[in-house]
Parts: sequence; C-alpha cells; structure tokens
Amino acid sequence: MKILEEGTGELVGWHDPDENRAWMAKRSRALVDKRMSLSDAVSKYVSDGDVIAMGGFGHIRVSMAGIFEMIRQKKRNLTMLGKTGVHDIDVMIGGGILSKIEVAYCFGHEMRGLSKCGRNAVESGRVKVVSEISNAGHQWRFLGGMMGVPFVPTRTMLGSDTLRKSSAKVVEDPWTKKPICLVPSCNPDIVFIHVPRADKFGNCQYDGYVVEDFELARAAKKLVVTTEKIIDNEEIRKKPWETLIPGFFVDAVIEVKYGSHPCNMPGQYYFDEVAISEWLDMSKTDEGLKLWLDKYVFGVSNFEEYLKLNGGEEKMKYLYELEHYRADLKAPWLDKKLGKGGK
Repeated sequence: MKILEEGTGELVGWHDPDENRAWMAKRSRALVDKRMSLSDAVSKYVSDGDVIAMGGFGHIRVSMAGIFEMIRQKKRNLTMLGKTGVHDIDVMIGGGILSKIEVAYCFGHEMRGLSKCGRNAVESGRVKVVSEISNAGHQWRFLGGMMGVPFVPTRTMLGSDTLRKSSAKVVEDPWTKKPICLVPSCNPDIVFIHVPRADKFGNCQYDGYVVEDFELARAAKKLVVTTEKIIDNEEIRKKPWETLIPGFFVDAVIEVKYGSHPCNMPGQYYFDEVAISEWLDMSKTDEGLKLWLDKYVFGVSNFEEYLKLNGGEEKMKYLYELEHYRADLKAPWLDKKLGKGGK
C-alpha cells in the first residue's frame, strides 16, 4: 500500500494477529468454575507493565471494585487505553498505577467538569500521554483485535490533528485511490468488565447498551469480570440471547454487589454524585489525594468496607430509587453528609 501519512503516537497493545490467534486457540471451552476472590484475581492476572482497558462507558458500568483492588495491591506502570473512561481513569491515575495513556476522552468528568488529578499528573510528568485517538478509533482497534486482523480501515480521524497524534496510518485505497485511515488492532493484556449478572463459568448477561464490551471481551488476552450477581447456569440458559460474553473468554468472575459505585449501573443504581464530588474536591491536591486514598482504598480491606464508608446499603437503596426516577426521595445519609435537608 502507498502510505500517505503516519501518526506520531506510540503503538500500544498491538500484536501480530497470528500470535494472538495462537493465544486465543489455547483457551479452554470447558465449563470450569471461575469464581475467585477479587484480590486473588488481581494478583494472578494483572502484571506490572500491562496494557489495560476497562469496560463500560464514561461513568457507567465501570468495574471500580477492580480498580480499587489494583491500587491496593500497588500495581505499577500500566498503560491505559483511555477510550471513553473518565472517573475510572482519574482514580487509576490518582492511585499511581498508570504511567502511560492512549487518550480518546479521559481528562474530564463530563458535566461535572475537568479532571484536576489527571491534569496534574500529566503536567508534572508522572503520567505520559503517548497517543491520541477518537472514541470510534478505539472501538475499531478492539474490533480488529477481536477479528484477528492487523488493522481496520475507516474514515474516522481523517484530516484531523487527532490522527496526527495517533498510531494510525493513512494509505491510498487501492480501489478508489482515495485516502483511507488504517487503525491498528489492539489486544489488551488485561481487561476488567462489570456486568449485571453472570454464572460461575463466566457467561455474562447484559441489560441495555453494551457499548464496546462485545469487542473488548473478545480482544482481551486476559479478562476479569466483576458482576452484581452470580446466578445459576440454568437461569443463564433460559435467556441465551442476553449472554453477550461467553464464559470461555473469561478468566475470573467475582460477585461484587454495587461494584460500579460511585458510577451508574443501568437499571440498578444511579450515580453517587456526593461521592464523585468528594473525589473531585479532594483529588485537586496531592495532600487531599493522599487523604482520600488512605480513607477509601488503603484504609479498608475490601469493597464492602469501602461501601460502608459511603453510606452502605441505605445509600445504595436510595441510589436504586434514583435510578428509577424517584426524585422526590429524602436521604437521611445526605442530611448527615451536608448538614442540611437533602432530596
């Protein structure tokens, strides 16, 4: 092919398709019980220096439990594929486990404002942005990784500065002779995905939008699933059309109720805006960040203890009602938090 333009971004997460096909061919299709503790899963499947990606989208359906455990175990020098993440990446940066990021959008908290923690880390050099890409470009990278091909042709990013900062190439289409962007495929070393329900074999079912979890699960070299609930395989088989990730792609499955907190879990609980606001306020400075980490990550031994610090079951029930549009609810825990009546 005739190369017309090449991005200057670092190529991360790319593997020879044949090498990755061989890796995938080794996966057992047997129905094996893959339940284990979250601490064991992180210890076993996450290595320093890995290229990592997270399922979900923005502040929605994120495996925050997995992130807290990686920070607690002090994993280091991970390269994050920052596709559509926001709160997850910000906390990972604050926790010191990332050294590089490929950026789509990850230095802001949507309507809540920009990320002071992430910006401080990049401007100080603690974290390096090694490549940029669009959200669509990231999804096509995972699509290529799933398909076992070296790249995916697309028109995304053509003519933009994002392309120039990416690891993509522009070539001459052999048929039309027009420019076409080749997005390099990606197979992350480790992926965390949070799902509504799964069985002990790792078969995962979804409600609502999947975003790019379908491709990401199939592109991952190692996949750890956290789930709101582990259900019987018989229940999974009653609605096979809801099983979007087959168990043979999964290495570990862990039941972690409310495991996306303070993010949203569609149909189950709403965003915890009080907890997110506390993070945004405290993570502005290194001193505040340390206090937050000492309280919510290193000061507890597991995710259940973290939830108790954030209001426990009472608060989660309130967030459940919020998710179901009960905006008239009163929240006693919020009264205590703010020192005034809250709705």
